[in-house]
Amino acid sequence: MKKTIVIVDDFENTRRVVEFSLKSLDAEILMAENGKQAMEHFNGRKVDLLITDLNMPVMDGIELVSEIRKHPVYMFIPIIMLTTERSQEKKEKANDVKVTTWMQKPFDQLKFLKIVERCLK
Repeated sequence: MKKTIVIVDDFENTRRVVEFSLKSLDAEILMAENGKQAMEHFNGRKVDLLITDLNMPVMDGIELVSEIRKHPVYMFIPIIMLTTERSQEKKEKANDVKVTTWMQKPFDQLKFLKIVERCLK
């Protein structure tokens, strides 16, 4: 059964780079440009991994993760925060809402793919 991955970033180029990086996984990729739009993908469907930016308009990554974690179906799915943010305070907030992994942009594609594969096991 195909894995389902949701990619959330307000920059289309970043979404496309992440999607390209995951091509070898043969996963179903769903995309959104902000947290509010991403919530539409969390409507009871099976989601195996969320990859989200932190700083986005409408609903940021912390708010998105916080909302997702409220739903029993998604309480334990792995979440990768992929961001340019370097603030220790923001990292702590991400930890508070149970982000699985924090990764800086720009990212090394091989390292990123290994992290994604580990999250999907």
